[in-house]
Amino acid sequence: MNVSLYIAQRYLRSKSSNNAINIISKIAILGIILGAASLFIVLSGFAGLKDFTLQFSTVVDPDLKAETAVGKSFFITDEDLNKLNDLDAIAVFSKIIEERVIIASNDKNYLATIKGVDVNFKNVVTIDSVISQGSWLDQKTNQIVVGWGISNNLSFGVLDYAKTINLYVPKPGKGQITSIENIFNTVNANNVGIFDINENLNDTYVFASIGLVQNLLNYKPNQISSIEFKLKKGADELKAKENIQAILGDKVVIKNRAQLNDALYKMLNSENLLVYLLLTLVSGLLIFNVIGSIIMMILEKKQSLKTLFNLGFTIKKIRNIFFIHGSVMTIIGSIIGLLIALLVVVIQKTFGLVPITPSLAYPMSILLENFMIVFFTITVLGIIASKVASNRVTKKLIQS
Repeated sequence: MNVSLYIAQRYLRSKSSNNAINIISKIAILGIILGAASLFIVLSGFAGLKDFTLQFSTVVDPDLKAETAVGKSFFITDEDLNKLNDLDAIAVFSKIIEERVIIASNDKNYLATIKGVDVNFKNVVTIDSVISQGSWLDQKTNQIVVGWGISNNLSFGVLDYAKTINLYVPKPGKGQITSIENIFNTVNANNVGIFDINENLNDTYVFASIGLVQNLLNYKPNQISSIEFKLKKGADELKAKENIQAILGDKVVIKNRAQLNDALYKMLNSENLLVYLLLTLVSGLLIFNVIGSIIMMILEKKQSLKTLFNLGFTIKKIRNIFFIHGSVMTIIGSIIGLLIALLVVVIQKTFGLVPITPSLAYPMSILLENFMIVFFTITVLGIIASKVASNRVTKKLIQS
């Protein structure tokens, strides 16, 4: 066995005759444990919060979406549709038309986004799971499904026949306006369902059949805004994107779920990085107690070090004793801290002791990458601290 490693292990296991050094050593290893545990718990909390936030948006987000590259719409041929149907990676796809629309009811007006969908839409995304009242719409009807926010703002419910609902879209064209009929295309609609996803989507979207929206916008049968895809389980997303792009050409841009929620992903990742850096700084301050612990031990073992030096140990080998001592202490403290943190996270996931609301526990998510990040961060900080402290061993110090 390496002599420096053997002596470092002896120093790690044995107690000092000076009680103050024992206390400082315990504080140092406690700082490592707390640093590792707190960092892992917070990262697990942010991972859980990220999953919790994204689960609502992904309810209505497909695996892939082909959006028009220029303008508001593009044309698709029957040949293109047949080629898309033949792709092995695609389970199902839905043609979509989206446009801004004015909803009028009871002398109230509301600006929303109407999303015309075909019969395959509810197979592409799990829209049925978020309909809190009523049911999903039927094709070839004037039925709509709105968000909670729109329903509350316009004060209408499900199958509320006593209240008229009109959808307005400005007509394209030029020339002098002679009457209100020349300004807007309008359709009378019937609300059959209310969905509840999140505040933003609840206040924004109205779902309708693709035929209704085509008539409202004066679109041709093969004119659409986008196509949403659900991939088969285990399908290669990148290859699927390439195949879709090859069929539809440059008239569309293909986006995956992360790209569709680009702003949300960036915000969550930025917050996660900021908290990680702050906690790393705090952990660094705690771990640098290792420096004090090692320096105190160097001073206490001064006579022993002098003996080792006289026996032929070089200054580098003596420094290695304390470098190894601090590094091993850091690794042990990191492992203990991670085990404690894992226990805390499991308890929170199981029993929900810390709530966000009375009915909702704070979400936690256990990720292998967070284990690796925390272990690497704490270990690197501990090694740096050990290196700084071990460099206090000098020939002058030993011989004095």
